Amino acid sequence: MMSQRTDSKGGYAAAEEYSETQDALARCRHYRKHNGLYAVVEATFGRIVLEIGAVGAVVMPSTLGERVRGQLLSRGQRCGPIIGHPRSGRWTFLTGPTDNSYLDTELFAEMFRVCASVALPGSDVVLPSPADERSGYRIWLQSPDGDYRPDFAQIVAATRANARTTALMREPGSA
Repeated sequence: MMSQRTDSKGGYAAAEEYSETQDALARCRHYRKHNGLYAVVEATFGRIVLEIGAVGAVVMPSTLGERVRGQLLSRGQRCGPIIGHPRSGRWTFLTGPTDNSYLDTELFAEMFRVCASVALPGSDVVLPSPADERSGYRIWLQSPDGDYRPDFAQIVAATRANARTTALMREPGSA
């Protein structure tokens, strides 16, 4: 006989949820203490949420992200933390503080054409939690290294350069 406190596997669902929340809180403390990522654990879903401002973010398709990372590494530059979203095929590069370039309509148009975007100040980015990593929903492609994050402008410039190359490859008659 199954009580209301057990799930179909005979385990305690509440205990599993508690454990996942505790894991998320521990990971969030680690991000704060060791990486300068002052995130919070969202009570409803147990997600680790970071507000954009002191930390910026540039989001793009994984194919563009691979090119951006490759360009940075080939120039001897560090990439900083990169979050992978395997199911949606997207990457998020965490950067230093945002600047006002997100107001630049030309930048917006370039990014839009290649399905990339700059996270706006005040918006949220969800950092990988242990539960996310176990499920493969959200993972670190490049884990944070201390509190290092590349300049926002550096990632935007690399994204723009690779977006232009991608756009040229799509134009008929381009080399």
